[in-house]
This record gives sequence, structure tokens and C-alpha cells, in this order.
Amino acid sequence: MVINLGMNWENFYRDNILTYIKSLQENPFELITLILDIAIVIFLVYMFFKAVKGSRAWQLIKGIALFIIVTWISGLLNLKILNWILTGIMNLGVVAIIVIFQPELRRGLEQLGTNKFTKFFGIDKDISTKTKEDMYKIVIAATELSKAKTGALIVIERDIKIQDIIAGGIPMNADVSPQLLVNIFEPKTPLHDGAVVISGNKIAAAACVLPLADDKDIAKELGTRHRAAIGISKESDSIVVVVSEETGKISVAKDGTLIADLREDVLKKILISNVVTKRFAVEKKERKNRLKELRQKLKKEKKDEKEEIKEETNK
Repeated sequence: MVINLGMNWENFYRDNILTYIKSLQENPFELITLILDIAIVIFLVYMFFKAVKGSRAWQLIKGIALFIIVTWISGLLNLKILNWILTGIMNLGVVAIIVIFQPELRRGLEQLGTNKFTKFFGIDKDISTKTKEDMYKIVIAATELSKAKTGALIVIERDIKIQDIIAGGIPMNADVSPQLLVNIFEPKTPLHDGAVVISGNKIAAAACVLPLADDKDIAKELGTRHRAAIGISKESDSIVVVVSEETGKISVAKDGTLIADLREDVLKKILISNVVTKRFAVEKKERKNRLKELRQKLKKEKKDEKEEIKEETNK
């Protein structure tokens, strides 16, 4: 059966769209179903295009869209031979699409029922859980760098933003991973000299220049990395992980103070306590306080309303 894209749109409008509008007038509750239906379709189409954009499939989709437009125009202009050829090809298009998009379709079906499927729909991990995992990854990277005696400087941004420091480095915008952090600080590589800044669960930038602490009470044996770590921790509330190139020892700079020679488990506790626990505990407390204030406000409004009604009744 040949698909006629040059069909009589007036008949289609009368037989389908007008009939559906009349059914909606007879049963208005169907409008809710229609809105939900349209919203789901738009969301699925959006997520599909978001998933394939930038891949090989994206180029194929643009080609298919152009093919459909040309077929439709040939029908409107009554180019019978061209329209017959194109619509004949389109009849085989369903099979061709399945063959062309076989890897993408297979990957999508494999993700059904897995945690990757939830990520596909934008339902990512809880921010608190993701932040905790990022801290574990930083600890793993610091431990590996310590074993190899590779110098490193990792700044973890908290409430006070350090956008000026990030802007001075090389933009990364990459997910936090131990392998990437270790590779960045590999000696004689373009990004090894400077600090990595982690902001918003992302490696925001590398090769960043930090302000040096010039306090006289800082031990003279501390190198440039340690002074830079102390400097940025004084100017902001960032937590800084330092790996010494000479000794391989791990230190943490916090509030202008250096906590030196840390074991892996101690480093993990410090990062979780200062980056995860404090941050999300405060946010949770603030949410509870806001909710409490809202409830009290509603109670007061109801009480005032009752008093007004009582006064009007007495009058």
C-alpha cells in the first residue's frame, strides 16, 4: 500500500480532527488525557533527540527528515512519478530504519529495567549520594598519586564560589573520576602544573593558579603547593587536598590550616564530614525551618480568619 502524502487534508481535518474536538466537547474529562498524552509524547521525543544528538544516528535522522519533506512536497506539487518512487521507498523505510538504528535500539532495550535507564530519563542519583561518591573518587586518586609520589593540588569548592580561579585555568567540565585526576597530574603533561578545581560535582578546570599564603608562621619546608592550598583555603571556604611530590604525603588545607600526613581513611572522613555532611545537613535543617514557618503562618491565617468570622457574626 503506497502512502499518499499528498492526501486531501481537508477530508483528514474533517474526519479526524473535528470529530475528536466534538468528542472532547461531549466528554471534557478526555482533555486531561489528551494533555497527558501530548506531554508524554513531547517528553519522549525530546529525550530521544537528546540521546542521539551528536552521534552518528543524528546525521541519519536529519537525512530521513529531509527525505520525508521532499516526499511531502512532491505530493503537494502533484509530481506523480517522483512521489510514487519516494513513497515506494518509504514503504521499505521501516525495515531500513530498524537495520540502520539496530545498535541504538539494542542499547535502549538493554537499558530497560537498569539504573542506566533511569539516567536516560534524567532521573540521576541524589546529589548527596553523588557528592559522596565524588569524595571517594578523590581519595582513591590522592592515594594513587601518593604511592607514585606525584605532586597534586585538588581544590573542592563549597559555598564561596571561586569563579575567578576557575576562569584562569583550562576549562574541563568533566565528571570526577580517579583515572582522570591521576592523569591530569602526570609529570611533564600540559595540565600537571597548577590546581584542579572541582565545582558542582564536576572537574571545572585544571592548571589553575592559586594565591600563595605568605604568613611568616608557615613552616619554611612547605613547598609552593602547600602554600597555595593554605592561601585559597583562607580566601574561601574551599577544602584543598595536597599530595607532596617529595614525600608522597597527603595533606588537607581548611580555613587556612594545614592538616598534614593523612592516612586514606582519615582523608575520607575529613572530606565526607566537611563537604557532604555539613552541606546537606544545613540544607535539610533550612528546609525543615522553612516548612515549620510556613505551617505556623497558615495556622495564624486560619486563626485570624476564624476571629474575623466570629466578629462579623457577633455584629
